[in-house]
Amino acid sequence: MYNIFIGPPRFEWDEGKNTENKRKHGVSFEEASSVFHDEDALESADPEHSGGEERFLLIGVSVRLRVLMVCHCEREEGGVIRIISVRKLNEKEEKAYWELKP
Repeated sequence: MYNIFIGPPRFEWDEGKNTENKRKHGVSFEEASSVFHDEDALESADPEHSGGEERFLLIGVSVRLRVLMVCHCEREEGGVIRIISVRKLNEKEEKAYWELKP
């Protein structure tokens, strides 16, 4: 899947989930949105958690230079990206991520 944006991407999220995510994982959705600017980020479908909407996992480096996994979906109306959750990769996952890089 390829994402083509005309202009900067637009994001939305539930502010209550953002607050909970910061408490639980130490990462804000604001920081998560910066991963979408990582040209080398890796994206895959997340059919296990898709349910009524197609969800994706994006792994990349944030503006704070942390490797994050962002769960998101794309709204059909207006091409808005809805951030659902974000977390830092664990040590094993991060090692595997860097091994995939050229």
